[in-house]
Amino acid sequence: YVCAREDRAIVPKPANVTFEEAAAVPVAALTALQGLRDKGQLQPGQKVLVNGASGGVGTFAIQIAKALGAEVTAVCSTPNVDIARSLGADQVIDYKHEDFTRREERYDLLLDIAGSRSWSECKRVLTRQATFVIVGGPKSNRLLGPLGHLVKVRMAAVRSSRKVVFFIAKFNKPDMLVLQELLESGKVTSVIDRRYELSEIADAFRYLGEGHAHGKVVITV
Repeated sequence: YVCAREDRAIVPKPANVTFEEAAAVPVAALTALQGLRDKGQLQPGQKVLVNGASGGVGTFAIQIAKALGAEVTAVCSTPNVDIARSLGADQVIDYKHEDFTRREERYDLLLDIAGSRSWSECKRVLTRQATFVIVGGPKSNRLLGPLGHLVKVRMAAVRSSRKVVFFIAKFNKPDMLVLQELLESGKVTSVIDRRYELSEIADAFRYLGEGHAHGKVVITV
């Protein structure tokens, strides 16, 4: 057991959620919630595209966007198409077979988790007043990592009417209570790809490093 202050970002685990499922929630689900609701200002009826929809943040983003009343298009690879659909995505784009930046459809919000496409490509599918929220990116830049992607996008979009936002999720109790309610209602659930014992933690990190996990990887203690 651990003692913690009552005012910290800690809430009771919903009865319908396992400890493993609860452990998968905080960082990924908070990132999705704050990226969509706060940074993206997502409104009911708007169209959102989630690029990188099969990972930890992406699987929560699909569900939270639906809970907020949005029309969701998920971008993922072939093995994860069915998962994205099962989470409620209205449309699923398999990037192995279709380039989402070449679509005729326009989106009010693009939640960019994968960071796999340039700003000049992504802006083609955004409305004039859309918001482009960056929560991840490629690690090809050895010095800046994902921040290198942000710098490139911000510089390219400096004269655009579209809003570009990068953020890191902040822990707070009100948002944890929102997630608690979503979990209790069944509107949001954790997608767990693999479970590892504590003694296998090195294997877990190796698997994560491959970049192909769908949902979350959990360490059991």
